[in-house]
Amino acid sequence: MSKTRISILIADDHSVIREGLKILLGNEKDFCVIGEAATGKEAVDLAKQHSPDVVIMDLSMPILNGFEAMRQIRRARPATRLVVLSAYCDDEYVERTSEIGAHGFISKEHTFSTLANAIRQITRGKCPFLSLAHVDGAAQKSRKGAPKSLSDKGRNDGLTVRELQVLQLVSEGAANKQVAATLGISIKTVQKHRQQLMDKLDIHDTAGLTRYAIAAGVIDNSTTRKRSPA
Repeated sequence: MSKTRISILIADDHSVIREGLKILLGNEKDFCVIGEAATGKEAVDLAKQHSPDVVIMDLSMPILNGFEAMRQIRRARPATRLVVLSAYCDDEYVERTSEIGAHGFISKEHTFSTLANAIRQITRGKCPFLSLAHVDGAAQKSRKGAPKSLSDKGRNDGLTVRELQVLQLVSEGAANKQVAATLGISIKTVQKHRQQLMDKLDIHDTAGLTRYAIAAGVIDNSTTRKRSPA
């Protein structure tokens, strides 16, 4: 493994989130995913084993929650940087993770590029914790331009982490009900994210979303399956 690459451990109890992040992080030349954990205990064990540069940690983890997992990782591997990626972004959660010693807190509603840039800044020691907890996504949301090209491998066009998760599942053939169950959100919220995806990407059908996802590296062509009615 090249010493210039940032080694990353992904800790999230949803397999689709781990798989999606692994693909997106793998598209970045300076990142290397060295492991995935589905529980807090697995995250601690893998962090002890591999000593990653960064652990991306969800807070809602089984067996051992994200808070306690981060405490144990901090004790065992103090050089490892901890980045929280969570749907829960109340000030209380941000404060608790900061007190534990996390180095960044990113909402799942922020773009993947926000997460990637945060990881780079944190590993360089250039970014204080709170500046990552309140990233303003308005600039991304207000970007204007021509319809998105499918030829730019690895781009994500200002999509949020949640939108990327929905894109991955929809492009793999999951119906709205399946997406909602997998991500723990309502069908109405899934429909909202699908519409936002189409609006941002200037794409008007599911087949177009699938083509985009393949071209952007969100999914592999071999992972698409027979679609169920949405």
